[in-house]
Order: sequence, then C-alpha cells, then structure tokens
Amino acid sequence: MAHDEKIIGSENPEHFTGLKLGRIGKVAAGVPAVMISFKQVFGEAGLLRGWKALHNLNQKGGFDCPSCAWPDPDDERSGIAEYCENGAKAIAEEATSKKLSADFFKANAVAALAQLSDYEIGRKGRLAESLFLAKGATHYAAISWEAAFEKIAAELNSLASPHEAVFYTSGRTSNEAAFLYQLFAKAYGTNNMPDCSNMCHESTSVALNESLGLGKASIKMDDLYQAEVIIIIGQNPGTNHPRMLTALQKGKRNGAKIISINPLPEAGLMGFNNPQNLKGILGIDSALTDLFLQVKITGDMALLKALQWLLLKAEENNPGQVLDNAFIDEKTEGYAAWKENILKEDINELQRISGVDWTDIEAAANMLATHKKIVVCWAMGLTQQQHAVNTIKEVVNLLLMKGSIGKPGAGTCPVRGHSNVQGDRTMGIYEKPAPGFLDRLATHFNFNPPREHGYDTVESIKAMHDKKIKVFFAMGGNFLSATPDTDYTANAIRQTKLTVQVSTKLNRSHLIHGEEAIILPCLARSDKDSRGGKEQFVSCENTTGVVQSSQGVLEPISNNLLSETAIVCRLAKATLKPNASMNWDAYENDYDLIRDAIEKTIPGFDDYNVRVRVPGGFYLPNPNREGDFATKTRKAQFHVAPVADIKLSSDELMMMTMRSHDQFNTSIYGLDDRYRGIYNERRIIFMNQGDMNARGLQAKDVVDIFSYFNGEERVARSFIVVPYPIPAGCTATYYPETNVLVPIDSVAAQSNTPTSKQLIVKVKLQPGN
Repeated sequence: MAHDEKIIGSENPEHFTGLKLGRIGKVAAGVPAVMISFKQVFGEAGLLRGWKALHNLNQKGGFDCPSCAWPDPDDERSGIAEYCENGAKAIAEEATSKKLSADFFKANAVAALAQLSDYEIGRKGRLAESLFLAKGATHYAAISWEAAFEKIAAELNSLASPHEAVFYTSGRTSNEAAFLYQLFAKAYGTNNMPDCSNMCHESTSVALNESLGLGKASIKMDDLYQAEVIIIIGQNPGTNHPRMLTALQKGKRNGAKIISINPLPEAGLMGFNNPQNLKGILGIDSALTDLFLQVKITGDMALLKALQWLLLKAEENNPGQVLDNAFIDEKTEGYAAWKENILKEDINELQRISGVDWTDIEAAANMLATHKKIVVCWAMGLTQQQHAVNTIKEVVNLLLMKGSIGKPGAGTCPVRGHSNVQGDRTMGIYEKPAPGFLDRLATHFNFNPPREHGYDTVESIKAMHDKKIKVFFAMGGNFLSATPDTDYTANAIRQTKLTVQVSTKLNRSHLIHGEEAIILPCLARSDKDSRGGKEQFVSCENTTGVVQSSQGVLEPISNNLLSETAIVCRLAKATLKPNASMNWDAYENDYDLIRDAIEKTIPGFDDYNVRVRVPGGFYLPNPNREGDFATKTRKAQFHVAPVADIKLSSDELMMMTMRSHDQFNTSIYGLDDRYRGIYNERRIIFMNQGDMNARGLQAKDVVDIFSYFNGEERVARSFIVVPYPIPAGCTATYYPETNVLVPIDSVAAQSNTPTSKQLIVKVKLQPGN
C-alpha cells in the first residue's frame, strides 16, 4: 500500500513556539496544580460560571468529568474538589464563554484555519450553530438543523449499500446516546461502527476476553486500598489519570508496595503532593513508588516473563509458599504447558531484552513472592505495541500464578482513557456485535439487524482510502488527529462524499473533509439538557464498571445546540422508515425511555432507572471479581507466547508517542509539560544522552524523524532534541505531531490497534542546523 503525499493542513505547522527548559519534576500535583486549574477555568468561563462547574464536577448528583474514566470513590467524595488538574482543564474547554457562529467561518476560510496548530484551533471557542461546507466551497456557512438532517439522510439513502457509510464514536458519548447511535446504525443496515477503543484498549479487550472471559477490569476502587502490591506498567497516572494518585496514596498508607514499570521516570509515578491535605501542601509524605523498573520500549513482555521465571524458581525452593496452587488447580487451565515454556526461557536474554537491571528484577520478584493481594494497572504503554495482546496475557499469567484475581485487594486494572469509552462498548458500539445482543435487539425493536462484522478504525481508514466509504459520520472526537498515518488518513477522508462531525469545539477533523461537510454542534457534559419540559440526565460507566448519572448544570452558550441523543433521534427520523418499536420522538424527549430499552436488551441493567438515581450509581456484574471466568471451559487460561525481541540497527531508535501534561488525548490545553521540564513547545524529541553523542547531536539541535515500515519512509520534520533520562536506544515524542510516522499497516496482532508505542525511527540533523 503506497504512502500518500503530504496533505496540506493535515498536520500541525512545522514551526516552533519558543522552547524553555526547566527542571524535571519528581512529584505531581500540589499547590501549583490547584493554581493552574483555577487559572484555566476562571480565565475561560469567568468566576461564577467556572466555580459552578467545578463545584458539581464528579459530585453525586452533578456531572461526570468529560476527561478520563478513572472512577469516583465508592465512599465519600471530596467536598473541596473531586477533580484533577486535567479535569479542570477539560471543563475550561467546554465551559468557555467564547463561541463560534457563522460569522466566524465567513471571515475564516477552511484552508486558513487548517494552517493553525491543534492548540490554536482548540482555543477558538465552542461551536454555536450547525454549519455546512458545500462542494467546492472555501468557507463553512450556516445551515438549519432541518436542512442538515435532510442532507445527511438524502446522502445515506442514496448509497448503493449501507456498508458505504461509517459511524465513528468517541469515548465521551453517554450511554443513552451511544445506545441509540448503535441502534440507528444497525437499523440503517451496517455494523461499520469504529470507535476510539480500537486505538487504545482494544488489545486489552481481546487479551482479557480470551484469558478471563471478560474484557474489563476485575477490581473495585476498594481493592487498591487493600492491595499488598500494586504494579503500574505502561501508564503515567500523574498526567493521564491524576485522580488515580489519591487512590495509590491511600493504598500505600495502608501498607501496599508500589512497583512502577515505565521507560520514563514520570513525576506522577514517583511522588504525589495531595493538595487537599496539609502534608500534600507542605510536600511531606509524597513518595509513591517503592521500586522503579526502567524498562526499554517494547521490553515489557520480557520483563514479565523474567518475573514469572523467578517466581517459579522460588516456588521450587519453597513449595506451596510462593504460588497459589489451589487456585491454579481449581480455577485455571494450561498451567503445565505454560510453566514448561517459561522455564525454558533464557533468563539472561529476558533481562537483556527488558533493559532492566538484574538486581531490580530480583527485588520485584522478591516483593511479589511474599504477597498474593496484587493489582496490576496498565494503559497505552502496553496496548499500542505489535505484541500487545500477548503482553497483556503475560500480565494475566502473572496474576493467575499468584491467585491474584477474584479476591479482595487483587486483580486486573486496565485504566481506560476517555470518560465513557467503556460504557460505549457496553452499549453496543462495536464493529463485531455478539449474536445474543443482536437477537435481543431484533426481538425488542422488531427488525433484522445486520450480522456481518463491520469496519474497525484502521479498516475504516483503508476503506475510505479505497473509495468504499462514501459517508463518514463521527459522534464526537477529533478523528484525524487521533488516528495513525496522518497524511494517509487525510487522503482517505478526502475520498468521501460527505463527512459529518458532532462536536462541541472546532478541531482539525472539521478542516480535512469530504467533498461536502457538516458540523453539528452539541451540548457538552456540563451543559443543562432540557427536553420534554424537564431537565434530562445521562449516565456513564467508569473503569471499574460503575454506572452513574451525569447531569449538566451550566446554561448552554447557544440556543442552537442539541444533545447527542436528540441529534441521533432526529437523524433516525430523517433517514429510517417508520418502525413503531423505535419511537424516536419519545426517546428525544424522555431519556428514561431509552434506559428502559437498555434494560431490556443489555444484561446487568435491571431496574436501570431506579438504580441510576441512587447517589453514586451501581456496579455492573463482573464474574471475574467472584473468581468466575466466562471462557469456553469456565476456567481462566494460561497463555504461551514467544517473547518479543525487536532488534535495531546501530542508527535506529525505538520511539513511542505520548501526551504532554497540557493535553488530554487530542485536546491540547497548553504548550507546557512542566513535570518533564518542557515549557512553551511541543515539537520535542526526548533522547538518551548516549544516543545523542553517537549521532553528534547536542541539546536543542533541530532534527527530522524518519520511520520505516515495509519499505516505506515517513518523515516528521523539525523537532528539537532534549536530553532526557530514557533508556539507550529509546526515544519519545508527543502526539498528534508525530502520528504521521505511525504506519497504517503497523498494528497489534489480533486487536488491529495502531502501534504508536513501537516505531522504529532514525533521527537526522536537519540541513542548515
């Protein structure tokens, strides 16, 4: 598959904003985080509007944070602030008083806006009315809601097949909107429902389903407080899930030991100053990690196997004292073959591939050998590698040999990214829906849903590129900036006839479009949603499977906004033939009716409308918590896989993309990454000093980065070299600036997730520097 030429406007501009270097942080949060949060929120929304939003954020009866999916405490929530710095920044984005009407787009051509950075685009304000970009037009213009739905419906109904349309979903879509959205797509006739999970935790879902029978976390929040050992691997909670630090600190104070495994020594892994207590304000008692294992990028599987090897040897020396043999015998299968395979491994090779010092590996194994209440937390650092599924299965293998699933203080904790990405999947947002779910939809709604699998995200991009997709509809998100191989994806999007984006703010995906484009502005999570003569509420599911209500409190910044739920209902009415079992008018005006339908078609939602109104919500059923495994044999599965050993030539480096502290996914809140000592710049490449020396590079040199895959070369130009304590042979950059380097065909086996944490690159001094 040939790589496309550069698409103008598909990437962030290749200019610098003025790098300033500071000290690398060792502790996250504290008073600075509080001050920055207030500055962001009050600067965008004003004091009264901003305070009202913060006061209700993540509170019982308030609204769910539109940022990450970290769960709220099961017991009492903080009356001071049940949110983190990045949650406050997310609220600043949607509570802003700045709004964009048709006059703004009349004055600003699409091509000119596309020359701005993602940060500059996002700072423009909230979208205030629906917009249309006609074929050949240079500017978006206002369009009525009725005309917009008529246009979309006419395009959809003109297609030769429903499979010529794709319906994408971002992770912030509520349960109610997601359920109706997937129902609409199936009633229309397709399972082409890619979502952001395809790009993040799909590897987790595949691995856990095959190993344990359920693709979700097995723990509750309280398990972190009871754990004896907590392993954090491939995750940076201080930036990506800051509220997690409070739970880790509570677990540590209860006696837990924390092992952190990561290529970078992140501030949030090392320490946490809780700004809600005196010790945190004074910087006392802030340490978190007891043992830091600095693994090489893609060395995680080798490290996990080395730990397993040492634990098996320890069991041989102390029979019955290290492993949970009763659990293994009663609850698992495949142990004998797995054990034989592990003991055949060359432990010295495993250590070499991992890059971790031998003494540190032994220290971690000793810590695990004497404890069985173990929780393992992970995120994108594991899921976005070619061997991601097998690596996560090694996490499960480690827990199974210790009997650390289905008991208090132990289990799996994949930490989800966007706030309702797990809920969307529960609601049926999936390109491979289960037959039983389709049967229930067919019975309740009196139609025949399509049975063939649809396109996931990578497959959708390829289908658009090959002109198999004519209409691309996105329920939220910034598809272009979130996806791999930026120029290829931009070229793919431009092959479509119509692109439709349901959005709260302007983003790059509005500016790289099909022949025609429509923007449908929607209510944000913090906005009041008044329909049918009353204020409606929606619900979300967090990382640990808690479903709770979310009700906005702010007056919308425009009268021309619709909720995502109302948008789906009106789209369905305009597009589909009438079906008495699908009362779209009723669903639009009473979200209780949607929840009634969910209760009848999705297990675990009994008495949905009653239980969701209980402050704090309710847990969905989770057999793994009870030591039950919904695999074919009703037993947890040990899996055997070869170790991933990726060899580089002397001029190659292994690169991973990551967030700065001033962003959440594709939302760029600012230009600082203060924990890493980076200020006012994003075009950065972090390098080991030895690797810099070998290439004759100095700090602040400007380089171009080249990636290579299947004989194709990709390039990201103009990045500033910053020396950093990262393992030799490894390097890191921010996304979306380097998404252009992620090949569309480089994906994780089984999950088809782009390998953004496994890019083989070469770094070359830019000519003239």
